[in-house]
Amino acid sequence: MNEQKEVVIYSTPSCHFCHAAKEFFGANNITFTDYDVSTNADKRKEMIDKSGQMGVPVIFIGGEVVIGFDEAKLKELLGI
Repeated sequence: MNEQKEVVIYSTPSCHFCHAAKEFFGANNITFTDYDVSTNADKRKEMIDKSGQMGVPVIFIGGEVVIGFDEAKLKELLGI
């Protein structure tokens, strides 16, 4: 079995696509770290610095970034 790549999602509680991404991870038993950028200014700055994006979700899988909830891209990067 392959070791899962590190998965980090930058999200907000009111973001529909953030919820969809987290539900996708849960349904596929993907462990992830979630940063709420609506309350954590340091993580919000980190997200913008790393991705150039101000909108959420911003998802990092290994070294790859996915902007928004792109299920096909997530499956590809996770090998599922």
